[in-house]
Amino acid sequence: MSNFIIGLTGGIGSGKTTVTNIFAALNVDIIDADIIARDVVAKGSPALCAISEYFGKDFIQTNGQLNRALLRQRIFSNDTDKSWLNNLLHPLIREQIVLQAKSSSSPYCIVVAPLLIENNLIALVNRVLVIDVKESTQIARTTQRDSNSTEQVKAIIDSQVSRKVRQSHADDLLNNDDCSVASLKTSVAQLHKTYLLYASAEQKLIDK
Repeated sequence: MSNFIIGLTGGIGSGKTTVTNIFAALNVDIIDADIIARDVVAKGSPALCAISEYFGKDFIQTNGQLNRALLRQRIFSNDTDKSWLNNLLHPLIREQIVLQAKSSSSPYCIVVAPLLIENNLIALVNRVLVIDVKESTQIARTTQRDSNSTEQVKAIIDSQVSRKVRQSHADDLLNNDDCSVASLKTSVAQLHKTYLLYASAEQKLIDK
C-alpha cells in the first residue's frame, strides 16, 4: 500500500500525460481519475443504469455504452442535472481512488486528475503537483493536438479553475511552457527523489 499520495493536475494542454509517463517509467504507480470515471459508468454498471433512469434511454447507445457527447451537452447547460450527476459519480470515483491507492505497491503513488481541485480530490492526497503553463501554451498545444478551434479550447479553459487558483493549491509547481522531454525527465527525477523521502518519513510515522 502507498501511504503517500501525490495529486497531479494541470489545465488542458499542460503536459500531464507526458509528466505522468515519466513518473510511470520510474515504477511509480499511477491512478488515473479519468479512467476510473469511465469505468464506473461502464456497460451494465449500476451507475449507468441510474443515469439511464434519470436522463432517459437516449443517453445509452445501442451498444450499451454511455452516450458521453449527449450527456456532456445536457449537463453543460443544466446545473441541476450536473449536480445530480456529480453526486452520483464523485463518491464512486473517490472510493476507487482509495482502493487503488491501498493496492499500490510503489513507495508513493500518483493520482492524475485534471479536475483534482474542482472535484475536491485534494482531500485524498498528501501533496499537490501542478503542471503549470501559460494560457497561450494551452491554446497552441491543444489546437494542434486535437484540431479544436481556439474558441473551443478557451471554453474548456474557462470551465476549469484559473491558473492562479491552481497555483495557490500547489505544493510543487512544474512549469512546462518550454520544456523538452529531457528537461522534464530531469525535473521529474528530482521530484521523485523528494517524494521518496516524504514517503519514507510517512512510513516511519506509521510504523511507530
